[in-house]
Amino acid sequence: MERQYQSTLSEIDAIMQQARLGAARLDGVCRVLQSLPGYTGVYLYALEGDMLVLKGFHGRATEHTRIPGGQGICGASVQTRAPVIVDDVHSDSRYLACNLQTRSEIVVPIMRGDAYLAQIDVDSDNAASFGARDKAFLAEVAARLLPLF
Repeated sequence: MERQYQSTLSEIDAIMQQARLGAARLDGVCRVLQSLPGYTGVYLYALEGDMLVLKGFHGRATEHTRIPGGQGICGASVQTRAPVIVDDVHSDSRYLACNLQTRSEIVVPIMRGDAYLAQIDVDSDNAASFGARDKAFLAEVAARLLPLF
């Protein structure tokens, strides 16, 4: 898996250099991430005021295009200013259900210093799909996306 993460980071670097518009870059990054095993849906939200606003996604569409910063697993990341990993979303009362197949979720913030700017939200149809490697990998992706926010 480490080789696949490195390959994906290289693809993201190429997207960040080639795509001219921020939206094209975000869509490209979501597409590349969603191709990873277990990454069923990838969503990028920007924090605008106290609202998380969907800026790009790949995989299953979501009805949650705007999420109050204190709601759901995404909102929990905003409140704690930290990554959140949920092994079984159906047993977590914070989960904002948008797909019955989703079993686990990881949210990794994109921050500049103490400022919470955006987040990477990944869903998986597999329980306990995410761990420390995914968290570290997505933190690397977040660092690459920082200039867009």
